[in-house]
Amino acid sequence: MHFLLGCNHPSFTLPWRTLLPYLVALHLLQPGSAQLRVVAPSLRVTANVGQDVVLRCQLSPCKDAWSSDIRWIQHRTSGFVHHYQNGEDLEQMEEYKGRTELLRDGLSDGNLDLRITAVSTSDSGSYSCAVQDGDGYADAVVDLEVSDPFSQITHPWKVALAVIVTILVGSFVITVFLYRKKAAETTKQKGKDAELERMDAKLGTLAAELERRDAKLETLVENLERRNAEFAEKLASDLERRNAQLDKLASDLVQQTKAVEKLNSQWSKLQSLKLTKSDTIQNNCIGYEKSPQAVNYSPLSNPEKHHEAKRRWYIKSDYPQYPNQRGVGPAHVGTHGTPI
Repeated sequence: MHFLLGCNHPSFTLPWRTLLPYLVALHLLQPGSAQLRVVAPSLRVTANVGQDVVLRCQLSPCKDAWSSDIRWIQHRTSGFVHHYQNGEDLEQMEEYKGRTELLRDGLSDGNLDLRITAVSTSDSGSYSCAVQDGDGYADAVVDLEVSDPFSQITHPWKVALAVIVTILVGSFVITVFLYRKKAAETTKQKGKDAELERMDAKLGTLAAELERRDAKLETLVENLERRNAEFAEKLASDLERRNAQLDKLASDLVQQTKAVEKLNSQWSKLQSLKLTKSDTIQNNCIGYEKSPQAVNYSPLSNPEKHHEAKRRWYIKSDYPQYPNQRGVGPAHVGTHGTPI
């Protein structure tokens, strides 16, 4: 059987045996009394190290506690774990700064719950929730027990077993890790070796290709040198032949030059001889214009006969002693007047 107190508290349901002392106290009070009281729904709170706990207290009768002076006090040190007054948080112990919070959402219903975060074994002990306002003063005590699960192992063999198991598990994990790491490194190394082998094969192929190209290049160089030698030899032979031809042409040119010079000399002599003969003939040419043969033949209509008539006229005029001689003249008469 459970009874629910009048205030709206989330966990204020208590068995009737727990409520019996409070019912007796209420019965002893005078009828109509409005004396302030603080009730702790749970007198003992347990928690493990590192957890958050809530110490719960409730005003009875229920009333708004926003304007009340609320103090949570640690019995062992008599210090303020949390101090609230008129909507403000006041001084508190150094070790609880930043770790406590008065849950203000429930103040309007008379709830005085205090949250402590990250409890430790030093937080174990009794805590007093004290309230003071215009109606009087009241308080309630809540015990907090913080336990460390690891400190409860009392048997040495269990400790040794736990250590051995931990060592074995750690060794297994390390062994598996090292094996996997070694396997991964082996796989990676195999991949690298295969890649190196592929690169070596590729390099070997490239080296063979380079050797083949070097041999081809050497053959081309030899062919080029041979062709250059042949071309140089042929060019030298052609130059020698051309030089011989030029020498011959130069010799022929010299001979021709000498012949021309000889001909020029003969021509000069002939010209001088002709000039002499011309002067002689000019002196002997008398009555040329009166020649009847020259008159009969025009130099335009028949120049050859005209010239022949003139020549015969000269001969007859100059050499009357040779009237019937054709072509007789000074050039055809010897030293004694006989024809040559």
